Amino acid sequence: MKSPAPQDNPFLPHIATERLALRPLAAADADALFAIFSDPEVMKYWNTPPWPSVDIAARFIAERREEMDRQAALTLGICLKGGDPPIGKCMLFAIDKASRRAEIGFGIGRSHWGKGYIAEAGHALIAHGFERLGLRRIEAEIDPDNGASAQALERLGFRREGLLRQRWEIDGVVSDSALYGLLASDR
Repeated sequence: MKSPAPQDNPFLPHIATERLALRPLAAADADALFAIFSDPEVMKYWNTPPWPSVDIAARFIAERREEMDRQAALTLGICLKGGDPPIGKCMLFAIDKASRRAEIGFGIGRSHWGKGYIAEAGHALIAHGFERLGLRRIEAEIDPDNGASAQALERLGFRREGLLRQRWEIDGVVSDSALYGLLASDR
């Protein structure tokens, strides 16, 4: 079977919004991602500790590209329009093709918080997931103490659907998970 041309492959998109360009990550993005995801404030509510080295960023990029090649996940760098390097990343992952479901995730550098970039990238990624990947449902899992992420999800149309108590333990800290969902029919 012939692979789709890059411009036709929904797992290798280049998505433009008013202020942003969402694109597949490249090996050259490792330093920028490390600067973002080694920041303890950025990683405060994640289910992994801050990245300890740029090697983790390089491995993350390589692993995400392999997932995209298998059409198991979609990870895009969030870049300011007309600029590089990425200021963050957005993902549709844990894609279940049979159920037409995926999880969504975002991360953005602290200097770019509060500027509406997550909402802008989120709307574009969600539209791509429903329209190009044929998803029926997109889910999110966040630490319930992360009010900023809860507000961002709710602005994107997600509904809080449940709570998993004591779901994660990172560096000795136990936390719950709030579950959110968005259906294609909700839009």
